[in-house]
Amino acid sequence: MLDIKFIRENLDIVKAGAKKKHIEIDLDRLIEVDTQRRGLLQEVETLRAEQNSATEHIARGDDSPQRSVLITEMRLVKESLQKKEKELEPVQREWELLMVQVPNLPDVSVPDGESDEDNQEIKTWGEKKTFPFEAKSHIDLMQTLGMADFERGAKVAGFRGYFLKGDGALLSFAVWRYAQDFFLKEGFIPMIVPSLVRRVNFLGTGYIPQGEDDLYTTQDGDYLAGTAEVGAMGYHSGDVVDVKDTPIKYLAFSPCFRREAGSHGKDVKGLIRVHEFFKWEQIILCEASHEESARLHEWLNNNTERFIESLNIPYRTVINSGGDLGLAQVKKYDIELWVPGEEKYREISSASYFHDFQTRRLNIRYKDKNGKLRFAHSLNATAIPTPRILVSIIENYQQEDGSVVVPEVLRPYLGKDLIGK
Repeated sequence: MLDIKFIRENLDIVKAGAKKKHIEIDLDRLIEVDTQRRGLLQEVETLRAEQNSATEHIARGDDSPQRSVLITEMRLVKESLQKKEKELEPVQREWELLMVQVPNLPDVSVPDGESDEDNQEIKTWGEKKTFPFEAKSHIDLMQTLGMADFERGAKVAGFRGYFLKGDGALLSFAVWRYAQDFFLKEGFIPMIVPSLVRRVNFLGTGYIPQGEDDLYTTQDGDYLAGTAEVGAMGYHSGDVVDVKDTPIKYLAFSPCFRREAGSHGKDVKGLIRVHEFFKWEQIILCEASHEESARLHEWLNNNTERFIESLNIPYRTVINSGGDLGLAQVKKYDIELWVPGEEKYREISSASYFHDFQTRRLNIRYKDKNGKLRFAHSLNATAIPTPRILVSIIENYQQEDGSVVVPEVLRPYLGKDLIGK
């Protein structure tokens, strides 16, 4: 959430940021409502002060005529106060609704664009894998090798359901364990976080209201998270963290759930786009410094790049255009892996920073060296998701006979060099 004072003083900049993100918000109406809200708040506070003063005088007085006059005046003040509070309620609600729709400002380095089609490639690594034989899809390979069952997955879980079994399940476990060892060397604190999370945490991280259609809800009003970021950020909500502990770095693991709203015609087969998956996520809280946020953003993204390189899978990194940024993000990188069966790159990871947009909503602060309370900055990046990573592993390491070579770094965790018939 942006500070309303900042919005009022930099209205043209905030409007330009919303336009770059292609997010519609009536900022003029917000200013109008805020002006009305401020006026009513001042009236309410004045009447409350009068009421408190009258109450003190009455408490100290006796049964004199003056006391009776004060009691009559206090009743009138109380009636006026109740009236103004009632006037304030709908104005405050509208103000709050408009405030949570105001997007964060994108960084000046974010390219213009309407969607992910306008993201700009900034790095490529590895040679795109080609084969002297007709390459198979991960679907065919996994079903033939007994690694997955998509038909029974749909029978049990519905659309986009799947079972991982045999070496498919073991390969997923191997990725989790290798990722744990790889990323914990960078000083992260491991954490398993809840996936069933209260609404306030989604508001705090900026996934509501913009992304609410993509969330599963329960009959109790809670939500299933699509990333461990939501629970991990909620962990520190309302906290004043010790600046000496910053940057606070978590490697968080959780099951994740996404409805994939609006994508029913996309990637309906296989493991590219599923409703239920698992993910290691990198999360950081740091001091309120743009330079520190930008530095840690590069570091987080590089962690995942190095992880992919250790698996020897070709990839590219793109900087996301304004139209492909979420409500809360200042800047975002996507890492996309080469998928031979489709002859295209597929997203595997995102790295973003938010300045104090999330922490202001979640009230996560620290005391700077002068003892002043400040909102921390937050960042996050995918470490690795499963089962999507299996798509590129299996398709890039396939052999002509239908077997799959196990990436060297995963062999100690899987206990074999080859997945074969």
